[in-house]
Amino acid sequence: MPDYIVVGGGSAGCVAAARLSEDAASSVQLLEEGPEDRSIAIHLPVMVYKTATGNLLQRLEQEPTAENPKAKTPTMVQARVLGGGSSVNAMLYVRGIPSDYDRWAEAGAEGWAYDDVLPFFRRAEDNDSLSGPAHATGGPLKVSSPEYVSPLTRVWLKACQERGIPPVPDFNAGNQAGSGLYQLTLRNGRRASAAVCYLKPARKRPNLSVSTNSRAVRLIVENKRVTGVEYMKGGERIIARAEREVIVAAGAINSPRLLMVSGIGPGKHLSEVGVPVIHDLPGVGRNLQDHMDVYLVYELSGDHGYDKYKKLHWKAWAGLQYALFRQGPVCSNIIEGGAFWRVNPDDPFADVQYAFLAGSGVEEGVRPVKGASGCTLNACQTRPRSRGFVELRSPDPFAPPRIVPNYLSDPYDLETMARAVKLGREIMSQPVLKPYIRREILPEHPLATAEDYRQYVKDQAQGALHPTGTCRIGADPMAVVDSKLRVHGLSGLRIADASIMPYVPSGNTNAPAIMVGERAADFIRTGRNDMRT
Repeated sequence: MPDYIVVGGGSAGCVAAARLSEDAASSVQLLEEGPEDRSIAIHLPVMVYKTATGNLLQRLEQEPTAENPKAKTPTMVQARVLGGGSSVNAMLYVRGIPSDYDRWAEAGAEGWAYDDVLPFFRRAEDNDSLSGPAHATGGPLKVSSPEYVSPLTRVWLKACQERGIPPVPDFNAGNQAGSGLYQLTLRNGRRASAAVCYLKPARKRPNLSVSTNSRAVRLIVENKRVTGVEYMKGGERIIARAEREVIVAAGAINSPRLLMVSGIGPGKHLSEVGVPVIHDLPGVGRNLQDHMDVYLVYELSGDHGYDKYKKLHWKAWAGLQYALFRQGPVCSNIIEGGAFWRVNPDDPFADVQYAFLAGSGVEEGVRPVKGASGCTLNACQTRPRSRGFVELRSPDPFAPPRIVPNYLSDPYDLETMARAVKLGREIMSQPVLKPYIRREILPEHPLATAEDYRQYVKDQAQGALHPTGTCRIGADPMAVVDSKLRVHGLSGLRIADASIMPYVPSGNTNAPAIMVGERAADFIRTGRNDMRT
């Protein structure tokens, strides 16, 4: 019987399992629903377009809203592979800003202010080019400057400067506002996922076992204590018992789903769908937050983009280039540069994020420019106000959950996204880019008025697939976990993933999820040491 069972081998789960196994006196079992991370598409950065649309993803239907009826992504996508999002995402290493975490603490997440979480970001990090108070070397997670930068990306950064968005050397040093190259989770031409950086070396330890293709279907609760997990593997139903704790790290959709199907959640809702109520916890599944994306697509006047590499990377020369030198375009994640800027005058911080793709049609939902080379600009609101929820449809543990994101339900979000699109088009129309841009593909029709921009957002906006908040930290009646990630009212159960975040951070969520995994393991190991003394 292991001491700890970690449910979910994503970014946070891999970290928590690996760190817990550092204690030779403890044993750890990790359950992952998906397969091992063996696909070459995972590890070759330029193939991010394939991991972002391929069969390593779990697609869950979500309900459209009146504000976003033509949503381009009618499904919420969650990674289903060892490493989770860190094995399929665009590898952007973005932490957010200090006020994000100070806001968490103000909302009741005691001990989660920026000064509290920064040591754990640093503990995780092995940065190839940055150091000082915000960064560190020697940690498991390989964080690097882009190993290849498209000439077109460099031109785009000049366009940002022409528009008045100055250069910034580091999006993670406290002040995001500006334009520059992203830091990335890759090293030596290979993706640096949590599975590679944390779990792979840890699997050499005899006290860690990893079970892939293992779907958790129920938590076992006895006398208000979670004692194990029931899971399916190869058609067999297996019960695993934990001597000390179960750590659920299945993500902001599947963590609340697993709790609810186990009888832990809003009592009224569970009763309505036929699940016996074991522990009435009304906040489970509430407070769903996600960023939204809107794309602007352009046809280039020449072959300046990455489209050709989608066709050529399998050819011998590209494979040889990668195998021998691990350099050149095949080592790019496509999204090398970006910007953060403010479009609302009443916001003291940058409130929109841009990601420039030196290629079009790379991500699902973006229409490729047929027979031509193209580029894409992604605009995203960093701190949306809209809130949704996750519920069960039935007591069947294999039934998909009901996901209602309520995108754009807050008028502030619609206005912010409309302004973000307008600013994005202004960047793309700067003089330095004119020799490279032949025409605008998306939007397909002219946008002139503020209402035109709002309508474009309503028609084109889609989820950024950064769900958070559905099992949030806090001490109020709607909080699900306390500040040490223990589920309120139960013993033997913690949650450690993006679901615990009171607010979605200002940027991509992989780095914060890894930080959560670090903290979860630290809480457990520190608590054990306190008990021993």
